[in-house]
Amino acid sequence: MGTTELIKEIKKLSVDKRLRIVEQTLKSIRESENINQLERASAALYADYAADKEVTAFNELDFEDFYETR
Repeated sequence: MGTTELIKEIKKLSVDKRLRIVEQTLKSIRESENINQLERASAALYADYAADKEVTAFNELDFEDFYETR
């Protein structure tokens, strides 16, 4: 179904259903944009995490046992 046919079908719906389509479409666009931004950010920082030991220094503590003191 092309864009023109899709728009014609949407125009046949009630206002409530048309608004719901718009809301869901905007939500999906925002979600995909957020994912794209996260992917770009992680790609930009990958070299730092791969090479810079100061950035990953605390990873050495990942498997250490910690005890709460009060």
